[in-house]
Amino acid sequence: PLPEAELVRSSLQLYRYLLRCCRRLPPGPVQQHYRHAIRQSFKVHADEDDPERIQQIIKRAIEDADWVMNK
Repeated sequence: PLPEAELVRSSLQLYRYLLRCCRRLPPGPVQQHYRHAIRQSFKVHADEDDPERIQQIIKRAIEDADWVMNK
């Protein structure tokens, strides 16, 4: 993960972190695909209010972003 990954504590911080990760991807369709996927996931989980579930989502999203960045 990027160095800022351990600082992600909220959904907004996660959103910003993931968009920063996208900037490191090759420009074009790949970058557009992941930016769209990040926005859609943020909208889908926007009404989540369980703090434990939010932390699970954040952890999983950072792991997934790390996988994509290393791909």
